[in-house]
Amino acid sequence: MPDPDVLTLREVAALLRVAEKTAYTLAQGGDLPGFKVGGQWRFRRADIDAWIDAQTHRAAAPQKDG
Repeated sequence: MPDPDVLTLREVAALLRVAEKTAYTLAQGGDLPGFKVGGQWRFRRADIDAWIDAQTHRAAAPQKDG
């Protein structure tokens, strides 16, 4: 079965290899792109992939000194 287009909080946490509470906190704070359906968090796989790419590029960007 191919990867689903919409992921649950548990699936996103497993994908990112973080605790579910960490994924929840990121989503609740607006740092992780997601939406709620019936009070439960859902995430589009494409949005998560783009978020990962952005985080990777941010970490790899050279830091400017003060």
